[in-house]
Amino acid sequence: MSSLSDTQRSNARLGLWLFAVYLVLYLGFVFLSAFAADVMERPVLAGLNLAIVYGFGLIVGALVMALLYGVLCKSEPLNESTDGSASHGASTGDKPQGDPA
Repeated sequence: MSSLSDTQRSNARLGLWLFAVYLVLYLGFVFLSAFAADVMERPVLAGLNLAIVYGFGLIVGALVMALLYGVLCKSEPLNESTDGSASHGASTGDKPQGDPA
């Protein structure tokens, strides 16, 4: 059995989809660079060649997808303890910080 909650599975699935989209875009850049270098040399925007524009597009795209992931990710509901304070997800098996053993 998986110990992941529905929220964690949903967030993981979203992350994998965004990764797949970026991977396809990045592979396009790599394959164009390797097999169609003459295409990458063509000026496309304000005298800049496709390689520069595509490369900066990949960087901006990665930032946009990271922001998109942050916005679309669902957060786990906080578990309330008996005294009313929120649990921070520490497991009961964790050792205290100052314990050397």
